[in-house]
Amino acid sequence: MNKRLGALLLPLMGSAAFAADNPIWGEGRITNIFGYGQVESTNLGPLFTLLQNEYFAPIFLGILIGVPTVFLLHYLIVGPKVFPHGGKKIKVFSIFNRIIHQMAAVSFIVIVPTGFIMVFGSFFGGGAFVTLCKNLHGIFTILFAIAVIPMFLMWVKDALFNFIDVKWMMIVGGYLSKEKKPVPAGKFNAGQKLWFWIATLGGIVMIVTGAMMYLLDFDMSMLTSMTGLSQIDLLRLAAILHNVVGFAVTALFITHVYMSMFAIKGAIHSIINGHMEEEELKILHPYYLEKLQKEGKV
Repeated sequence: MNKRLGALLLPLMGSAAFAADNPIWGEGRITNIFGYGQVESTNLGPLFTLLQNEYFAPIFLGILIGVPTVFLLHYLIVGPKVFPHGGKKIKVFSIFNRIIHQMAAVSFIVIVPTGFIMVFGSFFGGGAFVTLCKNLHGIFTILFAIAVIPMFLMWVKDALFNFIDVKWMMIVGGYLSKEKKPVPAGKFNAGQKLWFWIATLGGIVMIVTGAMMYLLDFDMSMLTSMTGLSQIDLLRLAAILHNVVGFAVTALFITHVYMSMFAIKGAIHSIINGHMEEEELKILHPYYLEKLQKEGKV
């Protein structure tokens, strides 16, 4: 599997090297800015300046500090749910599921922290380190772009919300209790479904808006004619959307990591080897276990 990921990363790195040599990353970038036009470029200027200077960085900092703090308190007060790992195991994820998930996981592990470093670039002194993070951010976005469509198609049916998700949300999935009682959930619980939609649809928004900013000097005349916005305002809109969606992606990514690695001991193994403990399914995904039993797969 590592060889497969390596084979994917090599062309991605080559693409990044090619992009780095493009004239738009050199002196051409500065001269092209003057072509945007001053009169056409004032529509979103005040809003973008306000958000960029006053709100984006503090909100990201609040997420970076606040979300882990909440989960630390949860871990200390409620504690994790622990399931035995020597009992019967049931196959839940195929090898294809796991490869696609791992591609997406590796992408997020790089994209999220490098994104934070870019947001707080001045704190890190700018320069070569922040530039490296920007390049890594772009490279691993390409890897995620390869994974996001297969991931959407293979899990969209299981990620559709239904009435049992309302029940799950009402008890917060049982995570506020130390007891191990069955909670209403199918293959994915309501929290996992929410993360799926934010990671896929939100991820696609991040890919598109990120590409617009990364390739800011490419011709966007079709979009400008469709929206009535100048190119500079399209870039400002892309930046605003990228940051706002980034709030949700970052908060839920941290949540997903906490749930899979700390809140439920050993849960991460199911996406590595494809199997889940029977007791874990009985407690956390009883409707899915019942479905498997009816289909004769257990």
